[in-house]
Amino acid sequence: MELHVVIEGGKDLTGQLVRQLGDAIRAGRLATGEKLPPSRLLAEQLGLSRKTVSEAYARLTWDKLLTGKVGSGTFVADGVQRAQAVPAGRALAGAAVAARWRDMPTPLRHPAPAGSARYEYIGGAPDRQLYPHADWRRCVTQALRQGARSRGLYGDAEGLRELRDAIARHAAFARGVRCSALDVVVTNGAQQALDLVARVLVEPGCTVAVEEPGYPPARHLFSAQGARVVGVPVDSEGIVVDDIPDGTRLIYVTPAHQFPLGMPMSVARREALLARAQALGAIVIEDDYDSEFRYEGRPTDSLQSMDRHGNVAFVGTFSKTLSPELRMGYLIAAPAVREAVATAKHLTDWHSPVPAQWALAKFIEEGGLQKHIRRCHARYAERRARLMQRFANDLAPWFELVPAAAGFHMAALCRRPIDLGVLITLARRVDVGLYRLDGFYASSPPQAGLLMGYGAIDAADIDPSLDRVRDVLIQMR
Repeated sequence: MELHVVIEGGKDLTGQLVRQLGDAIRAGRLATGEKLPPSRLLAEQLGLSRKTVSEAYARLTWDKLLTGKVGSGTFVADGVQRAQAVPAGRALAGAAVAARWRDMPTPLRHPAPAGSARYEYIGGAPDRQLYPHADWRRCVTQALRQGARSRGLYGDAEGLRELRDAIARHAAFARGVRCSALDVVVTNGAQQALDLVARVLVEPGCTVAVEEPGYPPARHLFSAQGARVVGVPVDSEGIVVDDIPDGTRLIYVTPAHQFPLGMPMSVARREALLARAQALGAIVIEDDYDSEFRYEGRPTDSLQSMDRHGNVAFVGTFSKTLSPELRMGYLIAAPAVREAVATAKHLTDWHSPVPAQWALAKFIEEGGLQKHIRRCHARYAERRARLMQRFANDLAPWFELVPAAAGFHMAALCRRPIDLGVLITLARRVDVGLYRLDGFYASSPPQAGLLMGYGAIDAADIDPSLDRVRDVLIQMR
């Protein structure tokens, strides 16, 4: 790779080189410690004499911008005073739009100190220690071999056919979803699936209904598309269908494991929701983010499998079963928007990374995903049972767990007034990470409580960590 320097004409060649290299160093385009090309090589690249380049290097060394190391070369010196960035002009035509995006909330990004305590109850984080490194490494190796035999062209926007086949079979097996590979669009996580549906249905001023409380990134995504986002309350059976306003175009729900409270949507409520969507001509997004982990009771049908009118878009993710770092999800699109979603996917990022798709297809096909889910299920079930026992005993005076039969988080609602801000601060001082429910409410007074994620904490750590929480609560009392 050549160093970017532009030499004009034939005058003051050394001065031109000194000015350009000096500007690049002061602006930070050449970082501290960056090695510059040898004088002979740079002279050949620029069509200059080696003497000209050597003189420029010498002057920059005299100015303490470069430093020479015998036997190693010439490097950008330490301690260079960097030039201040030029502020953006106030006359930017799109300043209002940029400001709206800049000020858009970005919840659940897990910023520090989130996730940094010794005992972590952060939600949405699977156990990294359970990740199937050996099996995944083998599948990645096979994917690279497969890629070496390919033509090196762009892939299908909808995703690799082999992965779409594997996803269709997995969704049918695990959730009873009715689909074929032609219905599947591979996405960069569930969030892109939500974005694609919003892109093809939402326009400024239209109404989108979301659960209240609910998943903040979905709410803010729809708002960013210009929608009027209406929070619809949930009760013990799920979203209150009668409160979905007329004119709603898109309805976002988490029926298998309501986020963040955890209860499943009842069958009667599911039927009512599907009937309401049909009457409105609305699409329902069914976000099925972690229902693979079920601990008790009979499995319930997915909304998509109950749908007889093509109103449900089913969204799944591998962030909870495998790892958020993979950024792999999928959308089983409603028939009415299938082609539009494929076009939107093509125009936004063309397609998801093909090597990762090959690896995941192989991993699912060989049974690695089901084996991994079974392994995680056993560990999460143990942690869930321990949490339920503690909250039913010594923590019962302060909190009540909302019944949840799936996933790897539960909501703990306050039985009595507790200053949760103080509790969270004091708990972090004793190395316990706790997180409140307030941020999941947008349009109604929040229920006081905690989101207790148990994917990132070992079963052996639950008792000592909750002992510390109990002691803090006693001190606060």
